Amino acid sequence: MKLQNIIKSRYGGIVIFSMIFLALSFLVRSILLITDFSNVDFGITHFLQIYLYGLFYDLVTISYFIIPFVLYLLIMPDQLYRSKIHRWISYPFFIFTIGILVFSGIGEWFFWEEFSVRYNFIAVDYLVYTHEVISNIKQSYPMPIIILGMLTLSAGIFALVKKYFDRSLDSKSRFIHRLGISTVLLLLPVLAFFTIDKTTAEVKDNTYSNELAHNGIYQIFSAFRNNELDYKTFYQSIDDKEAFTRLRKLIMTPNSKFLSDDVFDVSRKIDYPGEEKHYNVIMITVESLSGSFFTEFGNTQHITPNLDSLVKQSLFFTNFFASGTRTVRGMEALNLSLPPTPGYSIVKRPNNENMFTLGNILKEKGYVNNFIYAGNGYFDNMNYFFGNNGYDIIDHSNFKDDEISFENAWGVCDEDLLTKVLQVSDSIYKQGKAFHHFIMTTSNHRPYTYPEGKIDIPSHSGRAGAVKYTDYAIAKFLRDAKKHAWFNNTIFVIVADHCASSAGKTSLPVKKYHIPLIIYAPQIIKPAENTTLASQIDFAPTILGLLNMSYTSKFFGKDILLSPPNRAVIGTYQKIGFLHNNQLTVQVPTKQIEAFTVNGLEQEPAKTNREELLDAITYYQTASYLFHHKKYQFKE
Repeated sequence: MKLQNIIKSRYGGIVIFSMIFLALSFLVRSILLITDFSNVDFGITHFLQIYLYGLFYDLVTISYFIIPFVLYLLIMPDQLYRSKIHRWISYPFFIFTIGILVFSGIGEWFFWEEFSVRYNFIAVDYLVYTHEVISNIKQSYPMPIIILGMLTLSAGIFALVKKYFDRSLDSKSRFIHRLGISTVLLLLPVLAFFTIDKTTAEVKDNTYSNELAHNGIYQIFSAFRNNELDYKTFYQSIDDKEAFTRLRKLIMTPNSKFLSDDVFDVSRKIDYPGEEKHYNVIMITVESLSGSFFTEFGNTQHITPNLDSLVKQSLFFTNFFASGTRTVRGMEALNLSLPPTPGYSIVKRPNNENMFTLGNILKEKGYVNNFIYAGNGYFDNMNYFFGNNGYDIIDHSNFKDDEISFENAWGVCDEDLLTKVLQVSDSIYKQGKAFHHFIMTTSNHRPYTYPEGKIDIPSHSGRAGAVKYTDYAIAKFLRDAKKHAWFNNTIFVIVADHCASSAGKTSLPVKKYHIPLIIYAPQIIKPAENTTLASQIDFAPTILGLLNMSYTSKFFGKDILLSPPNRAVIGTYQKIGFLHNNQLTVQVPTKQIEAFTVNGLEQEPAKTNREELLDAITYYQTASYLFHHKKYQFKE
């Protein structure tokens, strides 16, 4: 059947819609390619892969998208379908459908600008937490202009295809004929659902190219489907007993002793001789504080002048890595000392109560623990996780109006947040108790707005200003803290939740996980630089070591100062990596393995090392096992 005859049929509207979909997808893909052209490998074969794989995923996406339209066309009687009323109802509905595609394309450009990837888990969160996200978008972009442009473009596209659309509305059809066509069209998405996922067609050698080859709308559906990945189904594995036998060797330290001969039990007694030090611990977890912002690591913008100065007065860890690319991943690793399990962070999963956290350990030691957040802690399930794992909650709802000098979509500015920390600390100190605060900042986040007149970069001018403002706020906080009675007995920690960007040519670019860890306590800890390779899962054991606390542990991490881990675990929600001996081993959820040689923060493809792979499997397989079998609880 000729295309012209198909367009004249009842299903002509679907054909027209599909052609618009493909054209807009081609346009978006091309714009994103031009945007990051320098990061894409050159070559005709490479570009053909991007566009042919892209066409494949576009067609798969269309098959899902048209399901309601196919059902509608199947059941709509001819008499009503060809009526004037139906025609005038169909026009705005078709324009609205085109508008969805245009809106998605515009959104993808902004999303790519921020994250250098197609829609993913973050976009799913944006659909869930609408208040913060919509406020953020309003404050970050000229939305009236964007919406007007979107509506104009959608109406213009419809005007171009209207005469063809009208022909499809005039067509006659028999139900039995529609049933046959609809059955075929409905079988296509069913077949795709069971046989195709985001790894079916991949550009293997370049992550940017692979992202370009995908379709953003498809990626959102994929993220919904894969919010949790069963480890053994998607990744290479070994026998569980072998994995735990290996794990016990990997996490053993000179001051630890396992409490059971059961290989599946990782509980062990950690002993530090001498008196426990009940120092206060104030941990400032800074939004998106990449190591690359620091002068120490080669930055020439001088946007962290106060932190650059502070590192010389602190215990500074220069070879420290984030475990993931989201705030909740950082929280998970810093608190649970557990490698990132594939899918959603444990912070956001069900059955995450009473887990083996730093908070629960310190609470048992008599500490008052607080999770202090600038925004609304229901976002990303943070309040629930911390509230059920040893912490009291202080978020935006606990700030009085006169305690807020400035706020944006994500919460109060860092100065107001840290002023609140001083108040809370004073209150607990008066009770004669030790305290631990897990503080989460927000100012270094789009829309990058903050109080004017604090630094020499105007508010809302970009990331550099937000970083420098956060640097200013932390320095001001430490100066103010020196005036309080509890200062000399307090350990201050400054650490990032993750880097500002995680995109790179490789699936897990090591340099995009490199973050600072600063531990400052002038009356307690001597300044030093520590170059040990470590990651966020090693923080909790290290801080407990500084407190000289003996405790029962299930932590995967090690005290960096006592038993250098010399390895790091990093990952996305699907790809999980193990960095050790200058080799990065990456597990992909198709039971495939990628390997890289790492020199400094640069990496090149390499052959897989069997022992490194077994250690990587061990860390992630056992972490997944313990969580799903409820064996990582504080009190079982």
